[in-house]
Amino acid sequence: MDIMATIIGIAGGTASGKTTVAQRLVEAQKDISYVAMLRLDDYYKDLSHLPLEERRIVNFDHMDTFDFELLVADINRLKNGETIYSPVYDYVNHTRVIGEYREVKPSSVIIVEGIHALAEPTLRELYDIKIYVDTEDDIRFIRRLKRDIEDRGRTMESVIKQYLTTVRPMHLQFVEPSKRYADIIVPEGGKNEVAINILTNKISDLFKGE
Repeated sequence: MDIMATIIGIAGGTASGKTTVAQRLVEAQKDISYVAMLRLDDYYKDLSHLPLEERRIVNFDHMDTFDFELLVADINRLKNGETIYSPVYDYVNHTRVIGEYREVKPSSVIIVEGIHALAEPTLRELYDIKIYVDTEDDIRFIRRLKRDIEDRGRTMESVIKQYLTTVRPMHLQFVEPSKRYADIIVPEGGKNEVAINILTNKISDLFKGE
């Protein structure tokens, strides 16, 4: 049986602050002991059948690289009161980690966060609130450069090349246009206190049946 759940989709360009906004919303739900968080980046399709050299040249910013079918199924399982085990992705080898999963329990608030969270129609149909985090391109690039070098072992040259050849073109083709589906556009990400307060109040209203 479906449980009463508010489902929130948070999209935006790479390093726009989507995760920060999601975390701020989680922290604001003081009356809820647990909020289910699903990251689109965990739902890359498994490419272990390809040689590593071929995996490295895949366009990971294209929508075709994501397993939306599994993500939609997992959201529906959570709504049905079931615990799910979402994949864990290895960004160095571009494969799912075999035998490792992230346990996600059912909750009255489910947050889905990722660059294409609003671009995919099957996901949009599930959301009660659709959010787009809008951050200037130069700020996003600097953040991504720092993250990929420090956290993912990338070289500066490889990050710049990927940004110019796939990240930016896919942002213009898929991510930026998805902004028109948003109920709320959040400039400045998690630092936008006004937007965070509006979203928190909206979630409270949904629980009150308003």
